[in-house]
Amino acid sequence: MDRLNAKLYMQNCYILKENERLRKKAQLLNQENQALLTELKQRLAKTAAGKPTGNSNGNAARAPLPDLNAVPPAHAVHDKAAPKSKKTVAN
Repeated sequence: MDRLNAKLYMQNCYILKENERLRKKAQLLNQENQALLTELKQRLAKTAAGKPTGNSNGNAARAPLPDLNAVPPAHAVHDKAAPKSKKTVAN
């Protein structure tokens, strides 16, 4: 019984030590994350301040994004008349 208690005590000590190590690592990662987030916000604010406002920001030359939920035009359907292969029909 004493040997089991000693073994469990040692495991507990190891877990506590590992927990403290991971807590310190998490704290350092959190600090790094906060610093990177602050830097990103500053860069975004800097680039946003340099761009003109409104719709005249040069996006007029870009093609509009297609509506992926829209029904495709009739000429875009290619495989309606194509025969099904036997592999797809077989169970």
